[in-house]
Amino acid sequence: MITIAALYQFTRFQDPDALRVPLAALCADQGIRGILLLAPEGINGTIAGSRDGIDAVLAHIRGLPGCGAMDWKESQAETQPFLRMKVRLKREIVTMGQPGVDPVAGTGHYVDPQDWNALIAAPDVAVIDTRNDYEVGIGTFQGAVDPQTPTFRDFPDWWAANKNRFEGKRIAMFCTGGIRCEKSTNYLMSQGVDEVFHLKGGILKYLEEVPEEDSLWQGECFVFDQRVSVGHGLRPGSHELCHACRRPISDSDKAQPGFEPGVSCPACIDTISEADRARFRERQRQIALARARGTQHLGSPD
Repeated sequence: MITIAALYQFTRFQDPDALRVPLAALCADQGIRGILLLAPEGINGTIAGSRDGIDAVLAHIRGLPGCGAMDWKESQAETQPFLRMKVRLKREIVTMGQPGVDPVAGTGHYVDPQDWNALIAAPDVAVIDTRNDYEVGIGTFQGAVDPQTPTFRDFPDWWAANKNRFEGKRIAMFCTGGIRCEKSTNYLMSQGVDEVFHLKGGILKYLEEVPEEDSLWQGECFVFDQRVSVGHGLRPGSHELCHACRRPISDSDKAQPGFEPGVSCPACIDTISEADRARFRERQRQIALARARGTQHLGSPD
């Protein structure tokens, strides 16, 4: 059984580049795969591997400056959901493009999963999904506002255009694992919103801890690994990934004319050039050949 750990910590790294090589070496030594992002504002990522390997990497990360109290979310998978390990340097561990946003200085009020239903059912609360449009498309909380933003960087402009809709309301925000809400709540506070709340641990913690019969979640939750989506209890979902546009696709999407395995889906069929289609078809051919040999192609969805 593979252990998967999703983690983040906002802190202030003076020299994130100096942290990268030892962290990458440890992951390689422990056989860990996934992706970790390092930036001056902290660390973010998802890793997968053996129980002992994950524990070793988590212990190392908790020893980094400001990471001693880092929390993380775990789930299990039958097979390794990542093809390789990457430790990358970034300007931001989650890109919002707002230099003044600083979650270390303060965020909205954390709400435990067990208390979330009561909060979002209150008539004076507006619930906002801070995720990208393709993520919201496969699942969200009942009654949540969908900003329909292609990227998190678009959220501040959406708020500027729509903030008058929420006058007199308390704002409750949520995202996959909690990291985007650290920034979005700090941003709203800087914009003069007094009462801002966010789901502690994000959707993943809610789906893990809240029984399905009590849940206000509808659909599945997109995740950034080869599982593609998860449901209640963090059980693997029903979606696959379009390997052209990286969006989740359902069984009904695969029944549409625009779907071709590994080449296109209904969401991207009109945006892909013929040259790209030819390249994607060749990749699919190589994947099929690798499977026939009993090996795994690096471009394979498996």
